Amino acid sequence: MPTHKAGETLVLDTHIWVWLLEGATQLKPVVRRRIEAAARADNLLVSAISVLEVAMLEAKGRLIFEQDCNAWVKDALSAPGISLVPLAPEIAVSSTRLPGDFHGDPADRMIVATARAHGHTLVTADGGILAYATSGNLRVLAAD
Repeated sequence: MPTHKAGETLVLDTHIWVWLLEGATQLKPVVRRRIEAAARADNLLVSAISVLEVAMLEAKGRLIFEQDCNAWVKDALSAPGISLVPLAPEIAVSSTRLPGDFHGDPADRMIVATARAHGHTLVTADGGILAYATSGNLRVLAAD
């Protein structure tokens, strides 16, 4: 697990990671400021499952980058303040045992389990994840 400085640590949902690196305007200014503060403290995390999601979306033509997908991922993971969280066995198991009612998408489950395992806030615009967070089982920052 990457080490962090003092301050809030944020886990970026896959679409937030893409939005952030592609300069999308969907992020609310207050959310962008919190992400920038976390980045300055080296406290932005991306789950390794997000790399798979990005690659799948790019392969299906749902994401189009100006460069090769491998190059985009390499650049996106070397952006200031971002650390990759490996898919630890404990997180994989935890993703199958999330409390409450959560949908079956394995990538979303892994990202949620990653945030929960470390007590971090997940930044997302995913309606299903935001609804799940109302149960108190996950800290979220609604991105849009």
